[in-house]
Amino acid sequence: MNRTKDDSRTYSISELAREFDVTTRSIRFYEDQGLLNPTRQGQTRIYSRQDRVRLKLTLRGKRLGFSLADIRDLFDLYDADKSSRTQLQTMLGLIADKREMLEQQLEDIKMVLLELDAAEQRCQQALNQLQRSTGDKP
Repeated sequence: MNRTKDDSRTYSISELAREFDVTTRSIRFYEDQGLLNPTRQGQTRIYSRQDRVRLKLTLRGKRLGFSLADIRDLFDLYDADKSSRTQLQTMLGLIADKREMLEQQLEDIKMVLLELDAAEQRCQQALNQLQRSTGDKP
């Protein structure tokens, strides 16, 4: 556990990688994408509590299907408006868009499953007819 003079917790890249079960390469990638902004001591990256929270939110956002660009935009909105109002309104819009897309995908999947059921029934009927006409046992 590292502490700076003002008693705020800092983290190494390996600590964050272990905690969130991601690779250090992934963390460096998120840094390259502007999602994390560690300070440096020589070649060593020092991550702040804010970086840790942003990494956590990035991973959660990815799990929910948001793009890194969407996540970065939300961070930028928060940085510009600490009241979070704009960020929350934008997040609600992203959630609505994601929900609509997932509902459409769900409908598409249901249709494909129905088509598979119908194809399976046709195949089974054709096989049964073949077996009856040739006298084969099922």
